[in-house]
Amino acid sequence: MIRAFGEWEKQECLLLSLPHKNTDWQPYLDEILASYEELVRAVVPYQKCVLICPDTQILERFKKFSNCEFLEIATDDTWIRDYGMIDVLCDNGIKSYDFNFNAWGNKFKSSNDNAVNTALNAHFKGKLESVNMVLEGGSVDFNGDGVLLTTEHCLLNENRNPNLNKSQIEAKLSELFGLKRTIWLKNGFIKGDDTDHHIDTLARFITPDTIAYASCDDRSDEHFNTLRAMRDELEKTGFKLLALPLPSPKFYNDKRLGCTYTNFIFINDALIVPTYDDKNDKIVLEALQNALPNHKVIGVNSLVFVRQNGSLHCSSQNKYHAFAKQNVSSEAKNKRSGADRQVFSEAGE
Repeated sequence: MIRAFGEWEKQECLLLSLPHKNTDWQPYLDEILASYEELVRAVVPYQKCVLICPDTQILERFKKFSNCEFLEIATDDTWIRDYGMIDVLCDNGIKSYDFNFNAWGNKFKSSNDNAVNTALNAHFKGKLESVNMVLEGGSVDFNGDGVLLTTEHCLLNENRNPNLNKSQIEAKLSELFGLKRTIWLKNGFIKGDDTDHHIDTLARFITPDTIAYASCDDRSDEHFNTLRAMRDELEKTGFKLLALPLPSPKFYNDKRLGCTYTNFIFINDALIVPTYDDKNDKIVLEALQNALPNHKVIGVNSLVFVRQNGSLHCSSQNKYHAFAKQNVSSEAKNKRSGADRQVFSEAGE
């Protein structure tokens, strides 16, 4: 038996890879480190954080937080969701997959990031299995019951696994993650995302039977048509849907930032949600709290994170306990006002 975890299941810790002067964060390093401090502050009351960085002075800055471990490991970038190990549950416990990471289609250097899992496993001392396939953690999302949600634009991109076709990729992922079904989305993108349309910027499982997705009701916005088309695809999946409206456009140095609320992180008993100093922050936090009454929904300002085209989920990776599954689908059923789909727009409809 092999099963991919739903992210809401019991976790051992949250992995974070801290920025340092040799990353693209260097021009505003203090600002992003302050944002990481806010994220760590939100997480540690609920579970342990394992912080990695090659710069011991930066690690020292975070030692004011309890419930943290610190590892000196070389990295190229901070987006550990995409190069960090991915846990699965097996008959004899947990094993972790170490996929090839090519920096989103050889866009950037990645040699250090590709070696992180070997260094991490020296600490965790778990079962680490190398997989000769390019896959990023942000490109896949699981419901914990054998269903994978992903995008064709990323997984079928020739800059990832050019020698594998769709059927071969689906068969390989089904074998690795114990899948019964793969949902391939053809539509959807977030301006400012440079990952070739990662699913964690677009649509995510929040329970085994419910998908939260990015929505846009402004017909003048460049996202309107593609996110409507994505919604139409999702409505055919048979899952309950929760619409999370995009914030109003945000810019840095005249570039539109990739702000999306679906880049949230499940931790033990809580959900950490990116916020953007926007009127829709409150709407989204309340919608997610209503859908997940057994979790504390916490907003963390992510306007600095998105300057480098990622957000909270991109910056983290979950490590799980080999305990029984936490099935939280009942809480959504009891608290969703009987509706199969809740829709919120900037107009408040």
